[in-house]
Amino acid sequence: MHIHILGICGTFMGGVAQLAVDAGHKVTGCDANVYPPMSDQLRGAGIELIEGFDTAQLALNPDVFVIGNAVSRGNPLLEAILDKGLPYVSGPQWLAENVLQGRWVLGVAGTHGKTTTSSMLAWILEEANMAPGFLIGGVPMNFGVSARLGDTPFFVIEADEYDTAFCDKRSKFVHYKPRTVVLNNLEFDHADIFADLAAIETQFHHLVRTLPQSGLIVSNAAEASLERVLQRGCWTPVERFNDPAGYRVTGDDARGELAFYGPDGLIGRSAWKLSGEHNRANACAALLAARHVGVPFLQGLDALSRFENVKRRMEVRGVVRGITVYDDFAHHPTAIATTVAGLRRKIGTARIIAVLEPRSNTMKLGTMKAQLPDSLREVDAAFCYAGNLGWDAREALAPMGERAVVEDDIERLVDQVSLTAQPGDHILVMSNGGFGGIHGKLLNALAA
Repeated sequence: MHIHILGICGTFMGGVAQLAVDAGHKVTGCDANVYPPMSDQLRGAGIELIEGFDTAQLALNPDVFVIGNAVSRGNPLLEAILDKGLPYVSGPQWLAENVLQGRWVLGVAGTHGKTTTSSMLAWILEEANMAPGFLIGGVPMNFGVSARLGDTPFFVIEADEYDTAFCDKRSKFVHYKPRTVVLNNLEFDHADIFADLAAIETQFHHLVRTLPQSGLIVSNAAEASLERVLQRGCWTPVERFNDPAGYRVTGDDARGELAFYGPDGLIGRSAWKLSGEHNRANACAALLAARHVGVPFLQGLDALSRFENVKRRMEVRGVVRGITVYDDFAHHPTAIATTVAGLRRKIGTARIIAVLEPRSNTMKLGTMKAQLPDSLREVDAAFCYAGNLGWDAREALAPMGERAVVEDDIERLVDQVSLTAQPGDHILVMSNGGFGGIHGKLLNALAA
């Protein structure tokens, strides 16, 4: 089969492309900006990439056009496909029909922690010699790739609640039909497509309705929103984590260890390279999901001792003059707060300088701006890039007083941060985009 993918350089669609090649299909694709690192990965896989959405691409005559969810009505190539009645399908539907069908799918859903938990789960299965396939919205450092077809029944997928495509406004995850599903957490996000939290809960309810009686739901007991979802109808066994009387993980960030508890007490301990309550919760969920496919708890714990995390999750980009620069994907206020808290517990009283780009669609709309000061309460200084925002970041961060600095220019932001930083400081850069290459610019400025 020849598929031509519109919007191929996004993380999800790029992963679909690589899986399609591995499955023996011919793949071509286009995007408005054919950009690295995804463009490099795709070309390395032998995929022809085309810049833009020119209608001349119809001459490729693929068996089907696969439409990414970043492609909207008005796109010239999409309009030509519709006008000519050519076959097309969304990325999630193509994936479900051509890769996931007949496999034991383990899906990880939730507002936060999907990428890290999916990576942990895939690694636990890998260490148990189960050689899973996977599609993850980041690059797990244990694997070095974000997608792999695998040649066993098991497939781990990051189950995103964002909408599917221009023609299908359901959440992506309803297509995957997992047998094992993790519900990590659930709060309001994606303000560009969801009116309120209740609308997202409805999509999670639709996911729950697709699960078999022989499956398993691993759900966060601390989330009232997830309990509301399950109360709307559930036909699948549920195991809960973050339960004070049940399954939970505690740990010591400074010593690098975690302890796993069940209803009957301590199950086991493990060395641990990550930090933060959120990552311990992710580990607990991954252990429960892995047990559902036959991995004993102690074997899963042992695998977690060698888990290397995901690129852009508290990734150290460099140390200059005793100043450590981190890159993290956090962009929602809850994720910002938990990331900062995890770093604080790990480094003690050392100074944390937060550098933030509110870049996601939800943040650009200003829906969460009032929560930003509280999410940054544990930092010693916060620098915010306000370029392209439709709201006043200075006003939003005013409650932080002199601890907050807002700049509309990245170069000036870099100068301000480098002048503020002192030996022993930890600079935590948070964005869900490239942030103009700020990490390298900061390291160069600090070295100078």
